[in-house]
Order: sequence, then structure tokens, then C-alpha cells
Amino acid sequence: QVQLTESGGGSVEAGGSLILSCRTSGYTYKPFYMGWFRQAPGKEREAVAGIRISGGGPGYADSVKGRFTISRDISPDNANIHVYLHMNDLKPDDTAMYYCAAPRSGRDSYAVLRGSMYDYWGQGTQVTVSS
Repeated sequence: QVQLTESGGGSVEAGGSLILSCRTSGYTYKPFYMGWFRQAPGKEREAVAGIRISGGGPGYADSVKGRFTISRDISPDNANIHVYLHMNDLKPDDTAMYYCAAPRSGRDSYAVLRGSMYDYWGQGTQVTVSS
């Protein structure tokens, strides 16, 4: 069973930085892509960033371009995949629960910012930015 485990959330002041980490387990074959999404209280879930695991340009929401960077790290045996979200120049509007997401095995898409392309979701990690 595929599981996604996030870590790295916390509380920072505006202008600060955080790094979120997502570790996958349970995949027989590595997923083609993974992404980060967020949901603030009273708002709908929105895409933040997505990346293809084997390479290719990542995708970002306009609201985080230039401030956030998504990256991935794959163990030599493909057994462990980590996806990171480096968040710089954080703003109060970035306050939300952040979720890591991944597709089921064999599912491929270049629409890495589309929530419907994902099948597995982590439990979320809270990011709070104070002004």
C-alpha cells in the first residue's frame, strides 16, 4: 500500500523559509510524477508545485513562482523517493495545510498541477506564516 509521509511544517514570520519533505513508501515502481498542494481554512485546495520524477521541468502555481522550488531525490534502488518543497520569502497568504500527492502506479500525466491526476495523498503538514 502506497503511503506518503510529510514533514517540515511549522510557524515562521513573513519573509522566512521552510522546507517540506515527503517520503513515499509502498511503490513497486516509482511514480511518474508527484506534487504539493495546499488548503487554507475556508478555501479550496490549490496546486502549489509538481515534478516529474525522472526529469523534466517542474510546474508551479503563479502565486509561488520565484519563491518555492520543488525537488526530488531517488534512492539508487528506487525504493525510496523524497520530494521536497523549498519555500522562501514566505507570506501570510501561504498559511495553509500542505499536502504531498502521488499517482497510482502506471498512471502518467504531464498535468502535474491538476489535483485529479493524483490518487494518493499525505496527511498534511501545517505551515503558518505570521505578519
